[in-house]
Order: sequence, then structure tokens, then C-alpha cells
Amino acid sequence: MADLSPIDLQKALSGMDYPTDKQHLVEQARKNKAGDEVVSRLDGLKQDRFDGPNEVQKAVFNQ
Repeated sequence: MADLSPIDLQKALSGMDYPTDKQHLVEQARKNKAGDEVVSRLDGLKQDRFDGPNEVQKAVFNQ
């Protein structure tokens, strides 16, 4: 999973409104035609509530 970059994540979540939950992150990533890697990484997050994109990025890359 090392091939996922912060830029890929930012593109996948473009247009996301915060605060949000994990399900909406996954839906937004799919809407933005994100790759399976990004979608599965978001879907596998342990945390369910996010106040902003920095919180999502920390959760994705510091698991």
C-alpha cells in the first residue's frame, strides 16, 4: 500500500464537506473516480468521524 500518495488522497476527496463520516469519504472517493487502493484504504479506516482533511490524512497514513 506504499504507492498511495497524499496527493492521490486529496484528489479523491476533492469537494468533500467536513465534518463527515467514513461512509461519505468512500462515496466521495468513488464519485471522484479514485482508484481501488484509495477507496479500500478509506473503507478500512478504524476511525469513523473526521473533522477535516488533515484528520483523514493522519488516519490513512499513520495506521
